[in-house]
Formats: sequence, C-alpha cells, structure tokens
Amino acid sequence: MEGKWEESLIELIRKTSTQLPDDVRQAINQAAKQEEPGSLSKSTFQIIQQNIELAWKHSRPICQDTGSILFYIDAPADFDWLGFQQAAQNAVRQATQLGYLRPNSVDPITGKNPGTNLGPGSPTFHLNPKPEGPIEVRLTLKGGGCENVGIQYALPYASLKADRDLEGCRRVILHAVYQAQGKGCSPGVLGVCIGGDRATGYEHSKKQFLRKLDDRNPIPELDHLEQQILQQANQLGIGPMGLGGKTSLLGVKIGCLNRHPASFFVTVSYMCWAYRRQGARFHPNGQIEEWLY
Repeated sequence: MEGKWEESLIELIRKTSTQLPDDVRQAINQAAKQEEPGSLSKSTFQIIQQNIELAWKHSRPICQDTGSILFYIDAPADFDWLGFQQAAQNAVRQATQLGYLRPNSVDPITGKNPGTNLGPGSPTFHLNPKPEGPIEVRLTLKGGGCENVGIQYALPYASLKADRDLEGCRRVILHAVYQAQGKGCSPGVLGVCIGGDRATGYEHSKKQFLRKLDDRNPIPELDHLEQQILQQANQLGIGPMGLGGKTSLLGVKIGCLNRHPASFFVTVSYMCWAYRRQGARFHPNGQIEEWLY
C-alpha cells in the first residue's frame, strides 16, 4: 500500500494514546463538578484531569498501560485490506519505538515480549467491507485492568434472580459494576451486548465503545435501559478508583445480536476512565481528511 498510510496511522495512534476525545473529557469534567469539595473523590478527579492535560500538552500516553490495540475499518470491498494491515503493523511498530505505545504484547506460553506490539492477534483488526463510501478507520486502546473485569452471564442467573428478559439484563449488568468496584479504574464506561454467542457477544460489546458518550440508542427499550443503569450504578457509591463518590460510570452503551433459542448471553465489557478512542476518514492515498471524534 503506497501513499501516506503509515504516517497517518502513526498519527492516529499518537492521538488516540495521548488525547482523550472531547466527549470523554467533557463527561469527566462534568462528573468532577458533582463531587463534594475537599472529598477524596474530588481530589481523585483533579488528579485525573491533571493527567489528561499533561498527556495532551507533552504528547505522552495518558496511562502507562497503553492497552490492547483494536482497529475497526469500514471501507469499500475493493479496498486493499492486506496492504492496510501491513501498513498498520508497521505503524504500530514505529509508534511503539516512539513511545506512543508501551510494548504490551507477549507470547502466552513463554511470556516473551518482542518489544514491537506485533504477534498473533496483536494488533486486532475488525474489517467491515461495504459497497461504497468513505474509508474510515477507528482505533481503541483498551487497558488490561479494565479488560480483566469484563464478564459474561448466561441467563437465567439464579443467584441474582435474573430471568431471560430486560429486567434480568439490568440485574446482571449492575452486578458487573458492583463486582468490579474500582478495579477497572473507575469511573468507567460499559459496552454491553445482549444476545449473540460467547465470542460475538464480547466482540459486539467492545464495538459499543465506538459510540460517543452523548449519543442515544435508537432502540427505545435499550435507550431506557442505558439511562436506567447509568443512574442506578452511580447510586452505588463506588466512585472514582473505587474510593467512594457520586460517579462510578460515565456511560452505558448497549447493543444486541440475535441469539440461539437455547442461549441468552449478556456480555459486559468495561472501559476505564482513560477511554482512548479515536478515528479518521481517509483519502485513498492515506491522507487524513477528517477526525471522527
């Protein structure tokens, strides 16, 4: 793949790693205003805000854990998919050398770290061919701590009296928040998939992180559930970093997939406050035409 692809993808990685998008910063600033002056939660938010500003100013990673690298590509079917993947892998290698990414990819058997963030499954590519339209590439960097508190439930879930309905979904999603406490670096964002199988449930739940925090779900039942869970989760008192406070979640995003009649999975992925998500619309030569967030 010729053109500016590698250069542009390095810039996409840099911006994702060092600059939180506007909707996330606004949500954090709004949450900070709600905490009591002099409280531990207030001071925690102040540290988070200082972190965000310093990372932006010095173009350094927001968190020392720069996370797993997840690319989402929407492009016409005749797009050079293999060429793009090679360009993205080269960009990841260079971004790691430049310090925008920490070497986070290790061999699962030997534990060996090649220092490049490259290997089977790293980075991860989600390819979405379409008949026509612009080339759009989105990137999320998902930290290991928040990944560890993701969970999948199979309904009915007897201990929570959660049946195969939206009330049952509400019960298990709130349980996921309560069980995580501050271990996912709260305040977090939930990406949820109702339905699907065990694999597609996790994939679709993470895809919800591509939505903006201030959007509304086009499915009325899911929109109501998102707002309900956000309100109720923020009454649990978990607060930033699990130290207590009024804000435990910044947002809840729920999608759904058809399921097999014998299965009813509810999959919850968790994103930490360092909600690193960015995207761009590209010219076919690799030039960035417009930022998406």
